[in-house]
Amino acid sequence: MGQQLQGWRSASAQRLWLSMLIDAMEEISRPERRNEPCDAQLLAAVRAQLARPALANTPFASSLRN
Repeated sequence: MGQQLQGWRSASAQRLWLSMLIDAMEEISRPERRNEPCDAQLLAAVRAQLARPALANTPFASSLRN
């Protein structure tokens, strides 16, 4: 986990992650992509992840810089 958090220490890493997220959301929002079938196992895994409670003790990226 320490390696994942390390990437969040730089503003450029945050911008890159956000840019990739926006690109993915724009791609999947295209009408022709919305009509494609989704993998049932992948959907189940995403639903399970989203159903989990958020971790209250997870530090924010800004606090990791200190």
